[in-house]
Order: sequence, then C-alpha cells, then structure tokens
Amino acid sequence: MVSFLRIWRDFKHHIPTLILDDKRIVTSTADGQVRLGEILENGQVKTGRLGKHQGRVHCLAVEPGSPHIFFSCGEDGLVQHYDLRCGSALKLFHCFSFKETNSPPLNIRLNAIIIDPRNPNYFAIGGSDEYARVYDIRRYQSDGSNVSDEPVNLFCPRHLFHSNHVHITGLAYSKASELLVSYNDELIYLFQENMGLGPSPLSLESETQLRNEEPQVYAGHRNSQTVKGVSFFGPKDEYVMSGSDCGHIFIWRKKGAKLVRVMVGDRRIVNHLEPHPCMPFLATCGFDKDVKLWAPMAGDAPALPKNLKKITESNRQNREDQSPATLAPDVIMHVVRLQRRQMFEYVERRYSRPDLESDEEDEDEDYISGLTNDITFSEEYPGENFGDCKIS
Repeated sequence: MVSFLRIWRDFKHHIPTLILDDKRIVTSTADGQVRLGEILENGQVKTGRLGKHQGRVHCLAVEPGSPHIFFSCGEDGLVQHYDLRCGSALKLFHCFSFKETNSPPLNIRLNAIIIDPRNPNYFAIGGSDEYARVYDIRRYQSDGSNVSDEPVNLFCPRHLFHSNHVHITGLAYSKASELLVSYNDELIYLFQENMGLGPSPLSLESETQLRNEEPQVYAGHRNSQTVKGVSFFGPKDEYVMSGSDCGHIFIWRKKGAKLVRVMVGDRRIVNHLEPHPCMPFLATCGFDKDVKLWAPMAGDAPALPKNLKKITESNRQNREDQSPATLAPDVIMHVVRLQRRQMFEYVERRYSRPDLESDEEDEDEDYISGLTNDITFSEEYPGENFGDCKIS
C-alpha cells in the first residue's frame, strides 16, 4: 500500500489510473499522455510514456484477467490498444458521428471505454453523442490496417434517438454483459444484450424502434457539471451506483431501480466510484482533495436521509431547467428580430449617454449573468452501514 501511495503522489496530475499488478500502474489525464509507472527492486518508481492523445483522456480500460492489455480513449476521438509485452500503442480508429447529410461527420469526444468481462473481445465506448457503441477487437489487425469505426452494435434509449443535446459520461458492464450508460443532464439506463440497435441508427425503421424493449431507468441524482462515472456494486452486481452534482452517492437496486442508499460523499460533487472486485468496499472521489474509502459497519442500517425528497426534487428541477427548449421556426425568427431591435436601441442609447455610465451598466449585467444557484445541504448523512476513511 505504501508503494502505491507513492506512485499516486507521483501521478497526482495523471488520472484516471489502472493498477495492473503489484508493481505496475497506468495513468493519463488532461495532457493526453498515457504513462506507465513501475516499482523497481530498490523501491524507486520508474515512469515512461506509452502513448499520446490530442486532448484529455478521461478513461482507461484493462482487459479482465490480463495485466498486459488495456485500452485508452480521448477527447480527440481516438481509441488505442496497448499490449505491454509489445511496448507500443496500436491506434485502432477515430470515432465519428453517424453521417445523415452530405456534411462531413463530426469527431466524437470520448469520455468512457469499458470491456465486456464475459467476452473481452467486445468493448464499448461513449462520448459526445447519444449512442453507446460496441466494437469487436477481432476486426482490427495488429498492423493497424483496419481503421473503420463501424461498431457491431449500438445502445440508446428510444426517446434520445437522433438527439443533439445529451452525451455519455460513464459506462459499465455487469458480469452478465448488461451495459450501464450514464448521460449528461439525463438519467442512467441499463441495457440487456438484446436491446441493441445494430451497427447504425440510420438503417433503423420506425417499427423496429417501437419493438425494442425499453431499458431500466435510474433517477434521483444529477450528472451535469463534470464527467461522472457509473458502476455496479455487489458480488452479483445487485446494485447500481453513481455520484451526483449535489455531493451525494446514490445507490439503487439494479432490479426495479429502487433507491436504497444516499450518502454524503463530497462537499460539492462526487465524480467517480470504484468498487473492490471481491470485498464490500468502495472508493469515491470528487472535488475534495482526498479519496474516500467506504466499508460496512456493524449496527442497524439507517434510513434514507430525511431530506431525500428535497435532494432528488432539486436535482430534477435543475436538470429540467437546463433542458433545451424546442422552438418553431417562426418563433425563432421573432426572437431574432427582437434581439436585433434591442441591439439597435442599445447602440443608440450608448452613444447618447456618457461612456462611463454605459460601461458601469455593462459590468453589472455581466456580473449578474455569471451568478449560479449553489445547492447546500445542512444534513450530514453517513450512509447505510458504511464508514469512510480518507487518503489525502
């Protein structure tokens, strides 16, 4: 533990983090570098770069059962494959939006990548559009000659088809190959294997869309301000966990989506939750400068917080307040004409008044428009049967 805490300090500007085995750790973050750290026999830590992205890297994924193979994805849309036995990165493909018109496809900024534990040939990615894409690594040659970004399957809730106001921040696979997808300013959805849409949303027919079974939905939290992960919890993945902008940890039963625990996890925002692979422990992090470790405690399970309804209602209201409005073309043109008229009136007023007075008014308007509504919770809630310790 001491050695890995030393590595954590050396890599404090390089997260997310993958612990491959007792002596190796892989990290990456805003500088786009994917780096390997190794503990040498003399206790020193040796680091080196394995690969590079043009932009932030929010997620790394290690192949289940293998300490040598992992993936990275970044905001440049690039997916890379690594085998530490070869010592080099293989660029698989750049992810682009699905082309509906003659305009060129857009680059998808990737936030999440996850490998199916039941079949490690399949991996899923998600980013700046509404579709979770699943790929088969066997389609790609070791020399990088196949660079197609066509997935083998897609997952998306029906009401978000062809949406342009949401994106994916977190993905998780269960042991049964169920796919959990967390959306920014939306909710969390659980997809069974048979809920896939096929390789392209452009080929879907309306009847096929209607026949698709709807995924399980998990609500109550809010995922807006940061890139949040999502995770299963329990020996059989009985629970679903997510952080929230309100600083709480939300835990639902996977079956039925009943909210069973809400714990204060951060003074502002909880970003990521990582369960222990075989013990009932979990680690969380957010805006605070520490990592919190949670473990069960003896005693009766406490109830949900008394202000739970206030917490979930506030999250719902804030999410809806940020939802984009759909306006008819004539309404949009009317708004544009009003804005143009106000601009001309403002110009006339500006040059008919002293410059000093106009400047002061502009500064006040900018200051007021920058204000936000911060939610504060007076009730400190330790959570159900959990205690926590902090690693600074």
